[in-house]
Amino acid sequence: MALSIGDVEHVALLSRLALTDGEKEKFARELSKIFSHVDQLAELNVEGVEPTAHPLPMKNVFRQDVVLDSLSNEAVLANAAESEDGCFKVPQIV
Repeated sequence: MALSIGDVEHVALLSRLALTDGEKEKFARELSKIFSHVDQLAELNVEGVEPTAHPLPMKNVFRQDVVLDSLSNEAVLANAAESEDGCFKVPQIV
């Protein structure tokens, strides 16, 4: 499928792109090559091939959510350099 300069101008207008005449010609050639490759894909016989979203079988890799006991406030603050009123105490940064 060959794209015309007019097609490129139309897409550039929709995309709000300002293209020079040289860029329009260049993009018309490059997009025409891309569309010719897509046309080749359309010629493939895919009868009997199941549509997939991914070429490899996928499975859910997430673990089940399990509610566990959390650490106590004392255990969390045990290794803190300084703590105050049950919170970490850090130097003030201004």
